[in-house]
Amino acid sequence: MNILEVDHLDHSFGGLHAVDNVSFGLEKGMIKAIIGPNGAGKTTLFNLISGVIPPSSGKVYFCGEDITGLFPFQIAKRGMIRTFQSPRLSEHMTVLENVMIGRHIRSHSGFVSSILKLPSARKEEKSIREEALKALEALDIADYKDKEVSSLPFGIQRSVEFARALACEPSLLLLDEPASGLNMVETKELAKLIHRIRENGITVLLVEHDMGLVMDISDEIVVLNFGKKIAEDKPHAIRRNSEVIKIYLGDEDA
Repeated sequence: MNILEVDHLDHSFGGLHAVDNVSFGLEKGMIKAIIGPNGAGKTTLFNLISGVIPPSSGKVYFCGEDITGLFPFQIAKRGMIRTFQSPRLSEHMTVLENVMIGRHIRSHSGFVSSILKLPSARKEEKSIREEALKALEALDIADYKDKEVSSLPFGIQRSVEFARALACEPSLLLLDEPASGLNMVETKELAKLIHRIRENGITVLLVEHDMGLVMDISDEIVVLNFGKKIAEDKPHAIRRNSEVIKIYLGDEDA
């Protein structure tokens, strides 16, 4: 069963086709990567899927629902959560506070009840804290809960961003170049982290330049070039695909 269906998505900036008639499906429980050289349209495709920009034509279906044209916050409430290349954390707040912020997308208390600290708001705040702690524990970073984010290594900050995303209870997580800025050791830990996220029942779609990471963790790979999909297959087949080798990998051992 596909959790995500991208149906003939198309988007142009002026006369430039950034995404050109791209279609693919993402099966529930899968890790799927989108790769391609710079300017291939990867980020634009992510922006179309997550509602940042509307497509010129085509549709996006999430859990069987047409979400084309919805705003990002509406899509997020349906269970599709996106991270970004640089962690968007509040540096002078604690790890736990940052993750609790993410959980508030699931809150129901209104502004007045929160300000007045009514019983319903206090109860919900306690629940938000508990769920945030569960997200930290799921990624094995609960020991950092009281640390100020600015004091942490970049790799841990990336984990905190993932925990904040998990606190939103996503069924689909979009990761935008998660290995960006990480060293080799941190990237290996990232691979374990993404597998752990999948083990928690979350489907993963990522855009990534690190081919070692992509080949290590992906069940399937979509390859873009100049906005067009040129291949979609399992990693071992993508590695041997002559067109992919020519435009992106450079040689069979890349």
